[in-house]
Amino acid sequence: MQRREALRNFALLAGGGLLSGTTISILNSCNLSAPKSNGQLFSDEEQMIITELADVIIPATSSPGAKAAGVGEFITMMLNDCYPEDVQKDFAAGLEGFSASVKKQYSKDFLSLSSQDKIAAVTQLSNKTIADQKAGDKDPNAKKSKHFFPIARDLTILGYFTSEIGATQAMAYVAVPGRYDGSADMKPGQKAWAPDSGWGTDNALKS
Repeated sequence: MQRREALRNFALLAGGGLLSGTTISILNSCNLSAPKSNGQLFSDEEQMIITELADVIIPATSSPGAKAAGVGEFITMMLNDCYPEDVQKDFAAGLEGFSASVKKQYSKDFLSLSSQDKIAAVTQLSNKTIADQKAGDKDPNAKKSKHFFPIARDLTILGYFTSEIGATQAMAYVAVPGRYDGSADMKPGQKAWAPDSGWGTDNALKS
């Protein structure tokens, strides 16, 4: 099995409860025999924007955030290895549009914004995406894009909670599981149990 196919299959298996229907349908329809981008998908600045965007979605709290878990690089790797070329182009166009919108509104680029303004900009992007999706659902003739933000959000969640940091610090982790309990009691504030998959972000990036 090729690395690209293994990553795609893992994303579908581990992310079933995390990924949106949009992302799952794209991964399901991905033609693995189609040629992928051999060049660099994003500039260094764009990669930093993706990393910061992921860190706004999952910031550092009592556990490290998405940036510390290497999620920005994971997003780029998944786009390059598991998504068809037309989705890669849509994502790049969405990223460019987001950057231009931020610069127009704040008179500075996304990376230069304060933490508060970054949160506001990403919240505005999320709200606009939801509104666009609802409008598209109501109008069958409306052109429906692949939506840059849902893919970024979904891959952020998938990358973080399958990374070493997400699995062992944000969640409760047992390296060698004991008996299966399908109805275990959870105390208020207790961390969810992490899947012992062995295919987290850190392992995937090293493969």
